[in-house]
Amino acid sequence: MNDDILDPDGDALVLEPEEEIRRLRDALEAKTREAEEHRDRYLRAAAEFDNSRKRAAREREEYTRYANESLLREILPILDNFERALQAARGEPAAAAVTAGVELTQRELLRVLEKFGVTPFPSIGQPFDPERHEAIARVPAQGRPEGTVVDETARGYLLNGRVLRPAMVTVASTPDPS
Repeated sequence: MNDDILDPDGDALVLEPEEEIRRLRDALEAKTREAEEHRDRYLRAAAEFDNSRKRAAREREEYTRYANESLLREILPILDNFERALQAARGEPAAAAVTAGVELTQRELLRVLEKFGVTPFPSIGQPFDPERHEAIARVPAQGRPEGTVVDETARGYLLNGRVLRPAMVTVASTPDPS
């Protein structure tokens, strides 16, 4: 027997078979509990590791999707300037060639931005949404429900479905009863 029980003199005691079986069962139960504790710790550590790996992958994906956000915000005023130039030149027949070139450049810039997840969203005729719109004026508007966007000063844009820049809009209000 490898696990002999020793008496105070250091001599091996011979146990009755029932006592030996009980002692071995107790030892087995203790080892079984210890193994279950180790297994439980292992499963918890494995789950924690898996959660950390998934969280890191999500954060990496999120960072990649929105890493260019500040650069893209800086480009949006250029699109606004193209739109203003086009509005000013559309009434001039002599500026037709320049207008066509500016329109082509504007379309190309929009196409490139769309490749990176930037898309404009419509505002006129929509209910005012403080998440998507920045109200710069309220005007009395006949035939339009109160709180409806009636004009857009600057177009709003989304980046992968999230507002990159809110639209600057004019909102309908109830006419003054004068």
